[in-house]
Amino acid sequence: MIGYRQTLLVLLLTILSGVAVAQNNTNSPYTRYGYGQLADQGSGNSKAMGGIAYGLRDKYQTNFVNPASYTAVDSLTFIFDGGISLQNTNFSNGTVKLNAKNSSFDYITMQFRASKWAAISLGLLPYSNVGYNLGKTTENPDVPSSSSVVSYSGDGGLHQLYLGAGFKIIKNLSIGANFSYLWGDITQTTYESFPSDASIMPFTRAFNVAIKSYKLDIGAQYTHQFGKKHAATLGVVFSPGHNLSNDAYVQDQTGNTTTGATVSTRDSVITTGLPTTLGIGVTYVYDDRLTVGADVMFQNWDKTTFMNQKDALCKRGKIAVGAEFLPNPMGRSYLSHVKYRLGAYYSKPYYKIHGERAADEYGLTAGFGLPIPRTRSVLSLSAQYVRTQGKQAAFLNENTLRICVGVTFNERWFFKRKVD
Repeated sequence: MIGYRQTLLVLLLTILSGVAVAQNNTNSPYTRYGYGQLADQGSGNSKAMGGIAYGLRDKYQTNFVNPASYTAVDSLTFIFDGGISLQNTNFSNGTVKLNAKNSSFDYITMQFRASKWAAISLGLLPYSNVGYNLGKTTENPDVPSSSSVVSYSGDGGLHQLYLGAGFKIIKNLSIGANFSYLWGDITQTTYESFPSDASIMPFTRAFNVAIKSYKLDIGAQYTHQFGKKHAATLGVVFSPGHNLSNDAYVQDQTGNTTTGATVSTRDSVITTGLPTTLGIGVTYVYDDRLTVGADVMFQNWDKTTFMNQKDALCKRGKIAVGAEFLPNPMGRSYLSHVKYRLGAYYSKPYYKIHGERAADEYGLTAGFGLPIPRTRSVLSLSAQYVRTQGKQAAFLNENTLRICVGVTFNERWFFKRKVD
């Protein structure tokens, strides 16, 4: 019982720390578009392996990206898994360079076997993050020394609480589904002031949309064994697109607390949705020591209506490769039990500016799975270098170094103790 209490205490602290840091996790101007920066979903081992997940099956780790993987969990095991990230980003448009530091909550999940042929998982994840603040000054050519300053800011994001189940249909085939409650709000504010003319009052317009809806992910995995030491797994995940339930309003304010303000608020009727998503991945495992894999993912954001616009976003795609190596599971030294991970990916984000794709994204990842002494738990550490490259010279470039920390508590809860 003491072990259970320690696990639950650490789990609670992980949740609280995640909630504390989740409010300030991005400064990217690209989050002005769409739902913001889509979260890099994946557990600690996946993050270090380029983000591959569709074909991963590991009885010691959760893999909430493909719910069919839940059946890999050991029948005696209850898994808690949580993670946070720290990052430093450099922004540059060729003339101006800025730097920002952020932290974020990545995930908190739990998983256990419900029967010989079924397993359950529950978790909380971010879906997207919005956080930006930028502005521009416009000179009036007809009036000397006359200008206006317009600033744009945004914050918020969407969160995802899921309940999933995986079922083993036959020995080598599993299917599963995650049903998620999706919620959150996004606020975008435009503020215009006229510093050169005090007679013109500043104007503020704030747009807010609050979303409460659902998300469905359906997955399958098939594993083929080649002899005693070789196995390959093919994984597929499909998520149907649909429109989201929402409430939206627009608030206009003329003036401020100094000049006196006039405020008007009106409800806004909007249509906004999620895309259809298809992900396919394959992994090869040798002797339970070496794992290599590759994923591809497609999302048809270009067919999705966003804030009443049918062409506001681009198609999104991602290709990822990754590997994990365990030197010697039977070795006596600590280093022989460390899991060494490496990966890379290339992505086309869904941001669209002036009718064109805004950027490409490249990532390199590496990390370790460090066993916690005298337990079956693992500390996952990974580093990610992400380059967001603007498609035009005027578009922003971002270089991000992200450190991810994940802890997997692997407890044997479901076994009978023998008493002599």
